[in-house]
Amino acid sequence: MFLMNSFQYGKIGKSLLIFLIFLGGTVFGFKVFLKDKKEQKVQLYFIDIDGKLVGPLPSQRIQIDDMRWRYLLGAETFRITRRAGTEAPFCGDLVDHKQKGIYKCSSCGLPLFSSSTKFHSGTGWPSFFAPLAKENITQRVDLSFGMIRTEILCARCGAHLGHLFEDGPRPTGLRYCVNSASLVFVPQWVFDRTTPDGRKLQRAAFAGGCFWGIQDFFKKVEGVVWTVSGYAGGTVPFPTYEEVCSGKTGHAETVYLLYDPTVVSYSKLLSLFWQVHDPTSAERQGPDVGPQYRPIIFYYDEEQHKEALRSKESLEKELKGKKVLTAILPAAPFYPAEEYHQDYLEKHHLPNSCLRR
Repeated sequence: MFLMNSFQYGKIGKSLLIFLIFLGGTVFGFKVFLKDKKEQKVQLYFIDIDGKLVGPLPSQRIQIDDMRWRYLLGAETFRITRRAGTEAPFCGDLVDHKQKGIYKCSSCGLPLFSSSTKFHSGTGWPSFFAPLAKENITQRVDLSFGMIRTEILCARCGAHLGHLFEDGPRPTGLRYCVNSASLVFVPQWVFDRTTPDGRKLQRAAFAGGCFWGIQDFFKKVEGVVWTVSGYAGGTVPFPTYEEVCSGKTGHAETVYLLYDPTVVSYSKLLSLFWQVHDPTSAERQGPDVGPQYRPIIFYYDEEQHKEALRSKESLEKELKGKKVLTAILPAAPFYPAEEYHQDYLEKHHLPNSCLRR
């Protein structure tokens, strides 16, 4: 009898234990779910177009399914950033890279490291003794390959960057060991608006529909030395693409460019801009419909303002009565789009169909 009761109680005990484990797991999972929902926005630092560190600012996490990431990044970068792969030592493009500038996440473009903290570690991978901002990098334990390591990831999109070791130089004693494929580099001369050979550059910004086509068009113009797809004219600093597409931030898809005025004039850039968008349409450019596609000329000084007004007046005469709806506005803060939007047509070998007229 005692054995039978013990057996029965044992069965009840096991069942109760299993129930409690299930209940605990459910509660834990629900808490994690709530935490994830709560932490869809994180506090991050960004770099503005003048190279200044801005933040911390609340930013939406970027979450894209693997199939889309594979297309956006290509097979090798996907393997490293989304599957925690490692590139062969001494093979990455940025191992011996020594230019001054900022290293961004190759997936989403979040600024991660400065050239001022890069050092030669001799390990075969780009190494840094500190991040640009600790908030921009997350850490987690990595138990793969029978080792205990600290994995480092982009705090905005979760891209695998590499690992953190405690064998770096002073003052931190840390070594952020990063795959070249996890990074893209923006040279300091872009922020200074002066080329390495000393040429002073001017800036311009145009919104005219999908920024993929506008960027692809202007980067091929002689005298244009730098182009960036991004967002301008809205109220939310450093928005994500999804936020802009919601129509709630007020931004327009915009291309920011630097040009050499000794090679190409601003009036020439204006003339080209009229060719790559429909100036008679307020919120539609080709198949793209919505306020984020409205056409705008953002001017950076009074001379650009006057040039834009003259150019618009000339176009209206040419169109013989048709009203030009392209706005001419003082330059608004410009925020670069996610890295996967940069040079999109070129990366994916797609034709440019942005010529409107």
